[in-house]
Amino acid sequence: MEYGSALKRQRLATGKSLVEVANETGISYQNLSRWERNEVLPNIDFCVKLAKYYDITIEELFGITDM
Repeated sequence: MEYGSALKRQRLATGKSLVEVANETGISYQNLSRWERNEVLPNIDFCVKLAKYYDITIEELFGITDM
């Protein structure tokens, strides 16, 4: 699975819009959108922030299940 699809799947599983996640995390809407479209890789700081926001591991954030 591509990282963008995994990020979007996680967001939708929580019933959040991009705007809601942006407002609640302080990460820009534009960055979130670009990550979900696989245009840009998020840096590790943003990955940690999103994992904490969703209360999951970074592996879960990116749909990694074979570890």
